Amino acid sequence: METRSIGIILNGVTGRMGTHQHLVRSILAIMKQGGVKISDKLRLMPEPILTGRNAQKLKELAELHGPPVIDKPLKYTTDLAEPLGDSSYPVFFDASGTLQRAGFVEKAVAARKSIYCEKPTATTTAEALRLATLCEKAGVKNGVVQDKLWLPGMRKIQMLRQQGFFGRILSVRGEFGYWVFTGHIDNQPAQRPSWNYRAQDGGGIIIDMFCHWRYVIDNLFGPIASVMAVGNNDQPERIDESHAAYKADTDDSAYAVFKLKDGTLCQFNSSWCTRVRRDDLLTIQVDGTQGSCVAGLREAWVQSIAETPKPVWNPDIPQPINFFEGWQKIPNAIEYDNAFKIQWELFLRHVALDEPFRWTLREGAQGVQLAELGIQSWKERRWVDVPELPQ
Repeated sequence: METRSIGIILNGVTGRMGTHQHLVRSILAIMKQGGVKISDKLRLMPEPILTGRNAQKLKELAELHGPPVIDKPLKYTTDLAEPLGDSSYPVFFDASGTLQRAGFVEKAVAARKSIYCEKPTATTTAEALRLATLCEKAGVKNGVVQDKLWLPGMRKIQMLRQQGFFGRILSVRGEFGYWVFTGHIDNQPAQRPSWNYRAQDGGGIIIDMFCHWRYVIDNLFGPIASVMAVGNNDQPERIDESHAAYKADTDDSAYAVFKLKDGTLCQFNSSWCTRVRRDDLLTIQVDGTQGSCVAGLREAWVQSIAETPKPVWNPDIPQPINFFEGWQKIPNAIEYDNAFKIQWELFLRHVALDEPFRWTLREGAQGVQLAELGIQSWKERRWVDVPELPQ
């Protein structure tokens, strides 16, 4: 069997998401399994090099994660120009901060690399479209991470739709979030980086999460026609990585209604200032004429019209119905792989074999557009239509 190597520049993976989801659970996991099997005659094998500004962090990552997989440390460098100029690295991946992304993408385009990056691709629609157009005009393959499409819970919703389980979908409700500690209390350090809560650094829950809601809704339920949203700054002060107080001046909670082109209403609440009393950090409830589903990141529960109880409003007695008992858990008919890893494998096949890959930077720009329109709706206190992106 032929093993074809694909060099990958992993830029900015020293952060939590970059390290765990992209380096460890995607690229290294693919290497551990023997590459991406294309056929009995061919497999694709990633060969990563880590790049970034902090040499010590890169060295620690390389020495920790390389030996268990390749019996030696991973390659790394703080000189991005070096691998960009090396033809043995045809793929550039960026997981750096949003505001730094444009500069890295521009360098990678100039080096004629295939480009894959985290979302959001920018903080404005105009900038996101500029980057997409830059890649298209240069003729370089490009993609953006849209991981939630491959989560088991979302795939189960898609399966139910294909089966006609819901009948006519009436509404969709998404609940996302958890309590992110401010860092003021000993033994409760913040579990997210401080830049997430500073406007000047591209922070804010709307720009972060509406990019996700765009591709989830578009792919599972249909195109969005308009949005009404409101955000809020719930925690105006937090503690940063150096244990200093700073002004958290952007939205850390947001509440939105998205009206689809077919009239369906999707309500999504997003908050880093809420305590969880539900099945998962993200749950999506789909109500239809024939049945409903509540899906988390991995599991999903359904209730058909035949199994729907008949409650009667009576606040003077304890509720006689245990509503949780009327739902059935969907069994796993297949083994679900890591969502990030699945999309990575699809992108590598796209680069090496020219297979279709529709999750491009232009699609990523649609997510940025929804976030920008959501902020506009909040500021102007009105419904805002979602137009088609210019080509």
